This record gives sequence, C-alpha cells and structure tokens, in this order.
Amino acid sequence: MASILLVEDEALIRMMVDDMLTELGHQVVAEAGDLASGLAFAESGEDFDLAILDVQLGRDSSRPIAEALEARKIPFAFASGYGADGMPEGFHNRPTLMKPFKVDELQRCIAKLLR
Repeated sequence: MASILLVEDEALIRMMVDDMLTELGHQVVAEAGDLASGLAFAESGEDFDLAILDVQLGRDSSRPIAEALEARKIPFAFASGYGADGMPEGFHNRPTLMKPFKVDELQRCIAKLLR
C-alpha cells in the first residue's frame, strides 16, 4: 500500500481517482485542488510515497509542485487531458496518465513509480 498526494482541480475527477486508488489498496493522505495547497503539501515535509498531479490546475501549471517533489526525491506522475505537448518543460520524461484513464492504467503507473 502506498500513501499518495493527489492534486486535481476538478472535484469529481479527484473523487473518482481517490476511489480508484482506494480500490487498488492505496491511501490518499493529502488532496489538493489548486496550486497553492498542492505546493504547500509538496513543500511541507509531510510523508507520502508518491504523488499524482493534474498538469493544469485552473490557470496554473502544476510545475512548481513537480519541482518541489523532485527536490524531495518523491516520485510522481502527471495526469493530463492535453497529451504529451501539455507537459511542463523539463518533465516530458515523467510517467503520464492520459485522461480519462482506467484503474488498470493507474495501477501500472503506480507500480512504475514504486520501482
């Protein structure tokens, strides 16, 4: 079981992904719906195994959150409906879940992050 930071600005999608993660036996230990709260969790020193980040949080990019996680050496994946072109500069090599994704795709992504 992994502990997970979930950053997603759409409440219904966030709830759906939380349910998927729970179904897979993982625990969402922190949720954020915007850049400020996501960044606060990423920089807080709170303990979690990995993070799933929506690429675009309203008008903001999740890039600052990704940078904070990278600095802490916490693995993360992006979730995006924009395709590879929408990835923040310098993060094209990160695992990406293309929205809408299925539970088995989420499971494979998490397994890759936990290696």
